[in-house]
Amino acid sequence: MPTWSATRYVVPLREGGSLPAVVEAEAGGLFVLKFRGAGQGPRALVAELIEGLLGRALGLPVPELALIQLDRAFERFERDQEIQDLLRASQGLNVGLRYLDGAFNYDPLSGADRISPELAAEVVWLDALCSNIDRTPRNPNILIWRGAPWLIDHGAALYFHHRWAAVDRESARRPFAGIGEHVLLPLAGDLRAADARLTPRLSEALLRAILESVPEALLEPDAAGSAAHFDSAEANREAYLRYFLDRLEAPRAFLETAVAQQAERAARTERPLSYRR
Repeated sequence: MPTWSATRYVVPLREGGSLPAVVEAEAGGLFVLKFRGAGQGPRALVAELIEGLLGRALGLPVPELALIQLDRAFERFERDQEIQDLLRASQGLNVGLRYLDGAFNYDPLSGADRISPELAAEVVWLDALCSNIDRTPRNPNILIWRGAPWLIDHGAALYFHHRWAAVDRESARRPFAGIGEHVLLPLAGDLRAADARLTPRLSEALLRAILESVPEALLEPDAAGSAAHFDSAEANREAYLRYFLDRLEAPRAFLETAVAQQAERAARTERPLSYRR
């Protein structure tokens, strides 16, 4: 994964509590920067990387990801005290997503024809795998750029990692009840077909490669200090790997729950707009 130094703070994006910002990187080009000093801290950046890289590996439309280094001098160019504090708390490695200039938010009421049933099913499947609670009609976290959808903001996924002591095989195998609120569930095609397409691609080797892309600075113990559950970044990576291997083992409860929720919503909602071919 590329690592760049931020060279210019362009503009804050005052959305939610995390205060992401558009920054320019040394290699040129703009990134939306997610700060390690905001919200849920480094674990939110780990979730951003893991689900984002999983999505890209599966061929889903996720913007390019990069690690962005902030140095101590960066805060001097910002007058807002709140942003200064955030920049100071975020020195070191952070996570950036390529800025999609001119993109606009997906509207589930008018934009259904921009997303095919096959893609919708694959996004639902990935979010169920990663327990992503943050792709709802109220907050779709989908951008439309050059006429196509792009998936953003995965920091709320993998919420299990905020309490590692409670994570075991049984918890990894549990369904994701929140999938019933997914913005794309009414548009999704055959979820079992999506499962058959995607599951074989997530080999242990691929999962390991994705986890190796997560830097030690964002993993325990470095990112958690005295509250760390693991004594090495490698142990933390292995815990993520075991979680995903257990979760992907058949039968997959997260899939069955999504199928059941899809049928329930179809029974009580009108048929969505047909996909424009």
